[in-house]
Amino acid sequence: MKSGKTWLLILIIAAVVLGYFYFGLDELLTLEYLKSRLDEFRAYADARPLLVLGGFFLGYVIITAASLPGAAIMTLAAGALFGLATGVLLVSFASSIGATLAFLIARYLFRDSVQEKFGQRLKKINEGVAKDGALYLFTLRLVPAFPFFIINIVMALTPIKTWTFYWVSQVGMLAGTIVYVNAGTQIAQIQSTGDLLSIELIGAFVLLGIFPWIARGIINLIQHRRVYRGWQKPRHFDRNLIVIGAGSAGLVSAYIAAAVKAGVTLIERDKMGGDCLNTGCVPSKTLIRSARQVHELKQADQYGVRLPENVSVDFPAVMQRIRDVIGQIAPHDSVERYSELGVDCRRGNARLVSPWEVEISRDGTSERLTARSIIIATGGRPAVPPIPGIEETDYLTSDNLWQLAEKPQRLLVLGGGPIGCELAQSFARLGSSVTLVEMAPQLLPREDTEAAEAVRQALQADGVNLLLSHKAKQFTREEAARVLHTQSNDSEQRIEFDQVLVAVGRQGNTEGLDLESLDIETRDNGTLVLNDYLQTRYPNIYACGDVAGPYQFTHVAAHQAWFAAVNALFGFAKKFRADYSVIPAATFTAPELARVGLNEKEADEQGIDYEVTRYDISELDRAITEGIDQGFIKVLTARGSDRILGVTIVNAQAGELIAEYVLAMRHGLGLNKILGTIHAYPTMMEANKFAAGEWKRAHAPQGLLKLIQKFHAWRL
Repeated sequence: MKSGKTWLLILIIAAVVLGYFYFGLDELLTLEYLKSRLDEFRAYADARPLLVLGGFFLGYVIITAASLPGAAIMTLAAGALFGLATGVLLVSFASSIGATLAFLIARYLFRDSVQEKFGQRLKKINEGVAKDGALYLFTLRLVPAFPFFIINIVMALTPIKTWTFYWVSQVGMLAGTIVYVNAGTQIAQIQSTGDLLSIELIGAFVLLGIFPWIARGIINLIQHRRVYRGWQKPRHFDRNLIVIGAGSAGLVSAYIAAAVKAGVTLIERDKMGGDCLNTGCVPSKTLIRSARQVHELKQADQYGVRLPENVSVDFPAVMQRIRDVIGQIAPHDSVERYSELGVDCRRGNARLVSPWEVEISRDGTSERLTARSIIIATGGRPAVPPIPGIEETDYLTSDNLWQLAEKPQRLLVLGGGPIGCELAQSFARLGSSVTLVEMAPQLLPREDTEAAEAVRQALQADGVNLLLSHKAKQFTREEAARVLHTQSNDSEQRIEFDQVLVAVGRQGNTEGLDLESLDIETRDNGTLVLNDYLQTRYPNIYACGDVAGPYQFTHVAAHQAWFAAVNALFGFAKKFRADYSVIPAATFTAPELARVGLNEKEADEQGIDYEVTRYDISELDRAITEGIDQGFIKVLTARGSDRILGVTIVNAQAGELIAEYVLAMRHGLGLNKILGTIHAYPTMMEANKFAAGEWKRAHAPQGLLKLIQKFHAWRL
């Protein structure tokens, strides 16, 4: 077992270290001792060269592998005994092999436990090492001022490959090895090891260490020039920035540019506000509110209110209210508002003519504008799966759903993600007969299993017919009926419907941009291939929002827009990597499901050691008074710590409750800080404090409490 091997390895290392000091090798490996016995050593080496070479090599490997002091003196001794060429060859390989053994020992003993405990905090470091670890190590090896044994141990905790560690160490330590071995050939002139590292020599090594980064900058410059080869860069620009798309990402990008007084043009081919305002968040949440009102009226007797039994739904009025709400919010995203802010707003289709030039066409006319930087924020659209017969169904999506004039009597929903669940429940509450088909065995497949089960029960309670683990095979028309044929395991099912709503995901909007002419790469789902700074292959062309991915949420689009805009305008001085470390998400079913960070499934998949704290909202006073005492808060923390790894909440107000945890995770606050914060009574936010109290109760020092109990008893 690994535990037995671990203890054996620890015992061997301990024996080597104890033997080193017990036999006084630390006193022998000094400059004074080497100089005093140098003639004897040389004579012995001349008499038995192979034995001395082999013994020296093995001793050097053992000392460096065990991270013992004395490597510097042995390097000097190599020069004094064997000369420059042989000494460099001997030390170079012995030091690299010994360092690699130290690396492997530290990795075997410590890496797994360190990554399990601090994996989330080390995520960025791990990613950086995976990408540029060889360069980091090479730089450190070139500067002898960094203790090499510390480098061995620290690098062992990262994902760098063993072979990479070895050959980079071999090359990187060569310069320092030559200096030390050469000094050993003149050992009589050395009074202390400090004489070897003068300020001038250390400065030279530092410059040598910086050189790879300078070389990398030169390489990047060459690569950038190669990317732009064949394109003629304008001598002057019409704008500092052109933003294509006036959804959440585009509006925020343009707003930031105007706020810092940059010349910015915002191009939109359809409606200002994009999907969120016109076809996404705003209309869907307005529909959800109407559906909730119907549900509340039907449940009024639970609150002592008697209403007529038959609650009717005026569906055209519901749709009109959606249009009214959109109209009320639209001025916030309007051309007039953004023009007043200093944004040059244009209507039309945008096409990239060059890395700096955009053509805007509308009503048979076109014009071209140049800009130093361009941001693509063209959003996304619902994905439509290639199911046979689907094109003949006049299918609905979240784009055209809002044009309905009549309520569907039999609505089929494809997809059990957030959009599918929200709309299926809403239409069921409004009186439609709804069937939801999902390929996965669980609704909301990415979410916590218990949370998804609570949503499943809620949808079924509202009358939604759920067909999980069902694959849509084919749409057909059978006389006057529209039919979907599904398959589950070995059985097939036939579902009649009046209208079908497709909600199986989204894909990026890139059509018409002419990205092909610039060789700008896209993924299978239409999103752009970007680096950490949200740049395409052209450093001056950025993207954000749904067309960028990987999180297609309105709030993430706005979050990305800051990075894209700031990098586009000021990236010549400082660029910022997009930060996705704390991303909240909410599904607005009833009850709502909100989460941030990891859930149990994800933590298990990543091998993270965690604890779960659960608080049942049925115990919360305000929830009971409001009649929304269903659901729970589930908090994942690092084992033995109050550091929050993730939170999942199921409740009517989950989308609001999650905010406190987002703030805590973003700023490194643990559950103890939440517990120590005063929450007004009675409020739903108290649930967060009580969840923290559950964690505290589970981690109370039981031994100390027993002593205190005895103390109180003694005082009686």
